[in-house]
Amino acid sequence: MAKSVVFFKRAVEETPDISKGYKMGLLALGQYSNKVKVGDTTKIQGSVDIDFCTTAKYPQLNRWDYVFSYKSEVFFVEVCSANTSEVKSVLKKLQWLKDWLHSEAPKINKLKAKQSFFWVQSKNFQIPKNSPQYFAAIKAGLKPIPVLFLP
Repeated sequence: MAKSVVFFKRAVEETPDISKGYKMGLLALGQYSNKVKVGDTTKIQGSVDIDFCTTAKYPQLNRWDYVFSYKSEVFFVEVCSANTSEVKSVLKKLQWLKDWLHSEAPKINKLKAKQSFFWVQSKNFQIPKNSPQYFAAIKAGLKPIPVLFLP
């Protein structure tokens, strides 16, 4: 196993909330693994379904979906409908994730990429570009995209 894979896997295993959630490649993304495209699949160092792993501990909170490591950097992906009514929920999930990384997952937090948070739309984009919701998403750095591509 490559050193960078071990590093991400160890960070996951040392994060109690998700310690048993590590999956090879993008397997943790399940049916949404096709929403992430990379230039070199051999450089994917694993993934975790954060939402699944943290449901029992945080059942009433808006939790973020996934984390994966690529080229020794960590990326966080929320796969959700890109419509006006979802913006508030996704922004709450982002705040939950940032708080969780700071308090519960500091080792993973240290590995995150410079631009690390992505909202990948599960279906069509349906947020009017002149709406307050659109501006709120953009301000948070979360313009929904159809597919995340990392070279």
